[in-house]
Amino acid sequence: MTRPVVVVGAGLAGLACAVELHRSGIEAIVVEASDGVGGRVRTDQVDGFLLDRGFQVMLTAYPELHRQFDVDALDLRAFDPGAVVMRGGRPTVVADPFRAPRDLVSTVAAGTVRRIGTPADLIALARLRFRLRSPHPARLLMGSDRPTADHLNDLGFSAGFIEAFLRPLVGGIQLDPTLTTSSRMFDVIMRMLLDGDAAVPAAGMGAIPAQLASRLPEGMIHLGAPVRSVSKEAVRVDSGEVKASRVVVATEGPEANRLIGGREVGSRRVGCVYFAADEAPVDRRLIVLAGDADGPALNVAVMSNVAPRYAPPGRHLVAAALPGVTVSSETVEATRSQLRGWWGPRVDSWEVVSTYSITHGQPDQSTPLHPRRPVRREDGIFVCGDHRDTGSIQGALHSGRRCAEAVASDLAA
Repeated sequence: MTRPVVVVGAGLAGLACAVELHRSGIEAIVVEASDGVGGRVRTDQVDGFLLDRGFQVMLTAYPELHRQFDVDALDLRAFDPGAVVMRGGRPTVVADPFRAPRDLVSTVAAGTVRRIGTPADLIALARLRFRLRSPHPARLLMGSDRPTADHLNDLGFSAGFIEAFLRPLVGGIQLDPTLTTSSRMFDVIMRMLLDGDAAVPAAGMGAIPAQLASRLPEGMIHLGAPVRSVSKEAVRVDSGEVKASRVVVATEGPEANRLIGGREVGSRRVGCVYFAADEAPVDRRLIVLAGDADGPALNVAVMSNVAPRYAPPGRHLVAAALPGVTVSSETVEATRSQLRGWWGPRVDSWEVVSTYSITHGQPDQSTPLHPRRPVRREDGIFVCGDHRDTGSIQGALHSGRRCAEAVASDLAA
């Protein structure tokens, strides 16, 4: 009897790997410790609200999105390009004038009247746009590397613009308020934002792993099966040992380190507070940035503006993202106080729907960044995940696919 390839973990990397193995005609099974697929990309339903486990978005310019998914079936709902910057309790729209020309006047005003930045910052943005859109995106990961904060200074951005706009925008995406993350990753993320949109599926981010899982035969995914140990030829679960032709460890970085050792993967934590409101505090599909660093929330989104199904009829869902924070009752009240300074006393009536504290939101991507690490170890065990590529949905999907390709090549040898 032929032994299957055993994939440990049903997150995006493990699912992408399993789908590619199945497509290639290779027998495989997936074992997952939790009660559902998706890993860190899951959506809970609470009182009619759709709650992603931590504020997350899909960048539509990710190549693997278009390679691995029926994008139309995901029914993606996009944020408008740009952001609302809250500074001194006043909102200002800062947008990409190439993609949102109607906001050009507000963007210029932000640099002169509102003092979010300077006219030179708009010139620096234009130069950055030209530099990032010229090469193939993969080449952006091959350049020199330094902390993002140093990179932004070298690019000519003013301290005010970095603090008010770039830090809450990019720091929120990379869970890095200190901007110590690799400048290579900053360049890649900015390129994706220039080429496409930030979006969520109409039914929540959980629709992404659900679509991958739907392509696998019934019975191929085994939930509630925590893995105790692995070797080149077997995986041990509570019920016994599962023999394997090849083993793929597709867990998040810290769990992979527990199972197979090797390079320790650092973690960037994130908290999220979901509020229910009767009235939306903003009426556009724009991310709201904390330009004053006046509280734990770095950015806020009215999810029901972007995708109406995130809230029941007549209600709105407000997501406050707190990179680097473990949520407590004190944190929730500090977040409410921060948002009260933006939108007034109506915030006091908002209900807390749920909170999330995610210890491993993303792998640490401090310098020097080494993307596209080998997926086959010297001991014959295969490993994939965003910690082997780039800390992103793109990285997880790409790592899973190239791991499956490596397994197929190894089996054919």
